[in-house]
Amino acid sequence: MPTPDRLTRLQLSRRRALTALGLAGVGAAGVASLAACTGDDAPVWNGSGDDKPQETPPKATVAITGPATDTKNVPASAEIVFTTTDAVETKVVLTDKAGTEVPGAMHPDGAGWLPDKALAYGAAYTATVTATGDDGKAVSATTTFTTMAKPGKVVGVSSFLADNAVIGVGMPLIFRTSRAIPKAQRAAFQRRLLVETQPLQEGIWTWYNATELHWRPREFWKSGTEIFVKVRAGGLPLGDGYYGKRDSTLVCKVGADLVLKVNDKTHMMTVVKDGKSIKTIPVSLGRPSMPSSSGTMIIIEKKSHTVFDTMDNPDPANRYRTEIDFAQRLTWGGEFIHAAPWSVQHQGKRNVSHGCVNVSMANAKWLFDNTLVGTPVTTGGTPRKLEYGNGWTDWDKPWEEYVKGSAIPYTPPVTPTPDPSATPDPSASPAVPSVAPSA
Repeated sequence: MPTPDRLTRLQLSRRRALTALGLAGVGAAGVASLAACTGDDAPVWNGSGDDKPQETPPKATVAITGPATDTKNVPASAEIVFTTTDAVETKVVLTDKAGTEVPGAMHPDGAGWLPDKALAYGAAYTATVTATGDDGKAVSATTTFTTMAKPGKVVGVSSFLADNAVIGVGMPLIFRTSRAIPKAQRAAFQRRLLVETQPLQEGIWTWYNATELHWRPREFWKSGTEIFVKVRAGGLPLGDGYYGKRDSTLVCKVGADLVLKVNDKTHMMTVVKDGKSIKTIPVSLGRPSMPSSSGTMIIIEKKSHTVFDTMDNPDPANRYRTEIDFAQRLTWGGEFIHAAPWSVQHQGKRNVSHGCVNVSMANAKWLFDNTLVGTPVTTGGTPRKLEYGNGWTDWDKPWEEYVKGSAIPYTPPVTPTPDPSATPDPSASPAVPSVAPSA
């Protein structure tokens, strides 16, 4: 048994050790208790409640910025917008009043979480966003909101193409609205037109005019490309109290890699398939007083039989009514590829048409059978330049100019993405209205 002096020295030695560990502020009772913790009993903390060690807070943070909680009259197009810091995983759950989960996903631009379809009108929803950091700890934010009543003023959105259409490699995706979209709403509307392609191809929306949007790839479509478009316009504010009428979709596919090249100097058309010339066809283009347009067009429509009627032309010399076979429209101004048996003797030698591409009956039928709406036709060497907007002239602008027709600044992707966007151009040319055809 230690002597009193030795016991005092042992107590002092223990106090020096506690001081070295940063525990010098513990009172005598605390020291005695700590010294007695040598058996199987659990340690006991004898300080005040405020002195208990605190659990480390989660590293991640999350905040919902829209819709704000308890907001009324939220558009049915609402998406959940939030911010996070130090999050390695984020989950969004949106439920209706009954607790049923609403499916959705992040918008491709990463700016918000978008439900798979427009929300119901006059309905209550709760959104919870949970962020988890690399420490494994989760933190959540919640908002509740109610959507607006069904609007009385709506804007319809329609596609030129029908579902499951097979298109040429130059065909733009064309959507029209039933009302002009103000410039202030164009970026928001454009952002809701989501294009997916398989395989991936870089492309961009451009505003042809206030009621028409086109999306074209940077290069001609790859043959066999599958295209899926989601128009997420339901309930979207589109200016002046108008809202998008509904969501819609488009599914189509790219056909054969076929391109037509017309040379005014040689009076010949070259048919190129999969990068190789497969056929050469004699042509007759527009006479000197009515030259054909030089530029890149696409086939807009195909009619196996029609009538060209220009009897309302102010110049009597240009009035005629003629039955036409295998007509394929290139411009709204009336330029076609078509059968012209009356000019076979001139085809491959001289220009005698009213601006159209004249070919023989056999060649016209072969072309009609092998081309598609959207097949590109490039004509060169004529004295007349193609007017932008006279037809679907998307390919007659270089990419650097074409991107300026979009309402969202264009950023070149690191890897091709299905939904890039671009810079506004208030001077973008409107489409030229259709007028009488020429032969």
